[in-house]
Parts: sequence; C-alpha cells; structure tokens
Amino acid sequence: MASGPEHGLKWIVWQRIKNSILEDCKKPGLWKVLILDQFTTQLLSSCCKMSDLMSEGITIVEDLYKIREPVPEMKAIYFITPTAKSVEAFIKDFKPKAKYKAAYVYFTDSCPDALFNKIKLECARHIRVCKEVHISFLPQESQVFTCNNAGAFKSIYSPHSEDRGKMLDTLADQIVTLCATLNENPGVRYKKESSVQYAKQLAEMVDRKLEDHYRLDSGVKKEKTQSQLLIVDRGFDPVSPVLHELTYQAMAYDLLPIEKDTYRYKMKDGSEKEALLNESDELWGRLRHMHIAQVTEQIPRLVKEISASKKTPDSKISIGGLANLMKKMPSFRKQVAQKTVHLNLAEDCMNSYQGKIDKLCQVEQDLAVGMDVEGQKVKDPMRTLLPVLLPPKDRYTKHDKIRAVLLYIFSLNGTTEENLNKLIEHVEITGEQEYILNWKELGVPIISSPGLLSMFRKSTRRDRSQDGMYSVSRWTPVIKDVMEDAVENKLQDWPHVSGAPMAWNGSRAVSARQKHKASADDHHGSSKLIIFILGGVSFSEVRCAYEVTQATKGCEVFIGSSHILTPTGLLNDIQGLSSLPKQQFTIEKERSSS
Repeated sequence: MASGPEHGLKWIVWQRIKNSILEDCKKPGLWKVLILDQFTTQLLSSCCKMSDLMSEGITIVEDLYKIREPVPEMKAIYFITPTAKSVEAFIKDFKPKAKYKAAYVYFTDSCPDALFNKIKLECARHIRVCKEVHISFLPQESQVFTCNNAGAFKSIYSPHSEDRGKMLDTLADQIVTLCATLNENPGVRYKKESSVQYAKQLAEMVDRKLEDHYRLDSGVKKEKTQSQLLIVDRGFDPVSPVLHELTYQAMAYDLLPIEKDTYRYKMKDGSEKEALLNESDELWGRLRHMHIAQVTEQIPRLVKEISASKKTPDSKISIGGLANLMKKMPSFRKQVAQKTVHLNLAEDCMNSYQGKIDKLCQVEQDLAVGMDVEGQKVKDPMRTLLPVLLPPKDRYTKHDKIRAVLLYIFSLNGTTEENLNKLIEHVEITGEQEYILNWKELGVPIISSPGLLSMFRKSTRRDRSQDGMYSVSRWTPVIKDVMEDAVENKLQDWPHVSGAPMAWNGSRAVSARQKHKASADDHHGSSKLIIFILGGVSFSEVRCAYEVTQATKGCEVFIGSSHILTPTGLLNDIQGLSSLPKQQFTIEKERSSS
C-alpha cells in the first residue's frame, strides 16, 4: 500500500499511476521491467514501496541512464519525463539492438511534437503503448506538493534572469497536472495589489492551460469545479519564512542538519543512526505540527507507554534502555525505534534552542506581531532589536542576526539608507549586504519610499488574541488568514483570471476559527482550496493547510510551491539573486580585463 494517509495526495497519485500505467499493460503471470528517470524515481519513491510495485507485476526497477543488461524476453514499462535527454536514452535501448521484447511508454506530461516524431521514426515497431499521464509534480505529503525545482526561485526573481518566461510556463504545466490529478478545474485567482506581477502572469498561464487541458472533443470547455486555486508571490509574506518557528517539523528542519528528510543522530553508545521523517512514521504524523513544548510533554508519556508494556519502572527508561528493549523484543522494534527517534530529535531541537535562541525568539515575535507579550504595542522597534546587536558578537550566528534585522525592517515597511548601512555594519555583512538588499526583488520594501509603501500595504490581520498560544509563538502566517477568508467566501482583492466556480463551497464550510474536529469522511468529495506560493513554501505555512482543513467541514486545503524552503536556504537564495548567469559573467569578466 502506498505511504501516507488514505485519500491524501500521495495515495491519489499512486492510484493514478497504478490505474493509468501499471494496470493499463498488466497481464496475469506476466512480469515486466519498470524503467524510470531521475524525476519519476522520486515520484514513485514518494508514493509507493517496492512491494506495491511487485504486487502489480513489476519484477525489476531500473535507472534509464545507467548501463543495463539486455532482457530480451521481458517487456519494459518506461515512465519518463518528455525531455530530449530521456528520449535519447530511450531510443538507445532499442538501437541498434533492442534490450527488451517491447516498450510501453508513459510520459509525465505532454510530449513535444519534435520528440514524439523522433520516437516514432526510430522505434515505432518496438512500442506497444505511448501515452501522456500528466503527473509532473511531487506529492510531498498528504496535502503538500512541490514542482521539485528549487532553481525556480532565481529564475523568477533574479533581475538578471534569462529564462523567467520559460520557467513560469514549466510551473504552469506542473500545476495543471496537479489539478488534473485531483480531477479539478478550479477558479484561478491571484493577489491584486502586489508590487511584482509574476503570480498574476503565472495565474493567467495556468488558467489558459487548464482550459486547453479540459477542452472536450466538441470544442466545449469543461465548467469550473467547486475548487479554487490561489497563486501568490513569495514576497506577500516575508515574515513567516524568516522567523524561528517552534513547531516540531519547522523547528527540526531549521535548527538541525536534516537533508532529504533524513535525520541522523547518535545513540548513547556512540553508534550512528538515521531515520526518514515522512508520513510512513505514524508518530511523526502525530507530532510534526505540535509546538515543541507539547512534543516534550508527549515524550514522557510515550516512554511511560513503553515501560508499562514491558513492566519496567519509568525511572529506568532511557534512550539506551529503549535500545536494549529493541534487541530483546523483535515484535516491538518498529514501535520502539520510532519513539527512540523522536526522543533524540526533540532533545536535539531543545538543545539548539535553550540558551541559544530562546531570547532571540522573543525579540522576533515582538517585531513580527508589533506587540510585546503583554499586548502592548512596540513603539520603538530599534529598542526591541538592540539586544541582538549588542556584544558579545558570537552570541548569535550571522544568519540569526540577519533574520532579526530583516524582521525589524519588515516591521517598518523599510528603513532609511543611513540606518540600513549602520545595521549592515553591526551585523558585519558589509561585503554580503545582498542578504538584505535583494529582498527588493521580491517586491518587499527595504529602503523606505512613499511610492513603495503604497504598493506594499500590510493587510489587516485576523484577531487571534483569544487563541491559546505560547509567548514565543504568537505570529500566524498570513496565508492562514487567506485560507480562512477563502473558505468563508470573504476573500477580497483576489480577482479570478476568468471564470469563478459555479458554487464555491463557502456556505457548507464551517468557520475555520471554530473548534470543529473533522473526520476523514468530512472531506470525501469536498471542495478543494489549492494554494501555490511562487518561490518556496515554509513549513509553518504547510502546517496552516492541515489546521484549516481540520477546522472546516467542507473544504480540503492543498498547498505547494516550486520547493519547500528553510530559513537558511531562503537567505542563501536571496543572496544569490545578484549573481550573473555563467555566460553573462564570462562576458563581463572579459570586458573588465580588456
């Protein structure tokens, strides 16, 4: 069975692959080879296991680009992207001599005519099936998707970009395949008042491509379904991806060196372990959106649960003790292993927080919210920021100081050039001021001016003062307000590109502020709200999609972007916006030397 909750995005994608590809060419007792390229390998890995593939008659999974032994008695399924590189590699498998008995070719998206004609010319007699299945996005979680393209950030927002239009077109194609996978033809909307217009351009492209995709043979276009797609530029909320977020998933990915969802840790005996943080870990699914304070409360209960099952006194249970239990009782290994992972992960998070960034988080919240923990308005943001800039210099890392300075600037909607220069000097990034200055490329005011302020007006926020919250976690991502307004049919200044859904499900959805506990059945056949943030989505924004879905009865929220970002990754991407493309850099260098 595919990983992830049933009816989640991963499950939907697996069903689509199974029905469109594997069952399309399945015969009882006949085994096949499945050949994948880099993207489709990631796609399959995200939504199924090898055992799932074997149950569908797949005996071997191969890499398209690696040297493979011919298996002329077996038929091969090719699930590949419609690129020149993939097509060339496919053709080589059948020229001059065929490696397989026959080929069943499935493309992730529309194949360009030139590539299709090339395949037809070179390999037509070997091909039994050639289809386009339209799945060119990655289901990251049950309600989260990405276009698997971190490089899109620079292509879109760099002032030196040479492929912005091409990148927007590619992203539009990928978003359309998401909508097709969900069987939705949503009303497409964008934020009207924005100092950059890339989201509007993308929204117009998506709307046009959706119409083309759903155009019937008779030429009559498919009506809009009860769903909405909101597309917004990354600069609409610069605060959320910069703040230190203290919910479990966001905190772990921010403070710890987690790469490709893999967490590496050391046991008490010095042995090194690693764990994959995804929805196949049921405990991760339960804990990931909790505040770290709640997670640390949960850990003793989990330890107590294990000790009770083994009649071991609570006081004797430790991480080392859990390791011993695993050796003695194989039936409990998986359960205990998961809890051991989270004991270590929560401990590592807290070690990176306490005495290091705990006071910094308080400063960040005051600047972001504009009020202190007592509810008093912050009248002098510089006074709030000052403790971060004061000696000792090594109290906070360079990136932590930059994040605090950015939140100060965001709170003022830009500062004076003189003040900015002083801040850059204090943080000691005189040669790296792009970390701060380049936010202007996202339409975020850094140096204040009357014209920019009118373009970048802060939206009125929902009152959440009655919500139970921690003093170091008072900020709520702006996208949550947008989600709740969309669900309640109260969204203002978000025009539709063309048609609106015939009957948006706002009336059926209860208020996202109410404490409704949704069940899986509540969302079966419900309306869908799809959010696409152009330029990366943060884990705090991801969490909002789950929270709003849980709080509503008739609407399921999906959120995605070109990629999932972390604060450090975003700062590095921001700094990199100034760099010239390689070819242009070479020309500039030659000119200066001459």
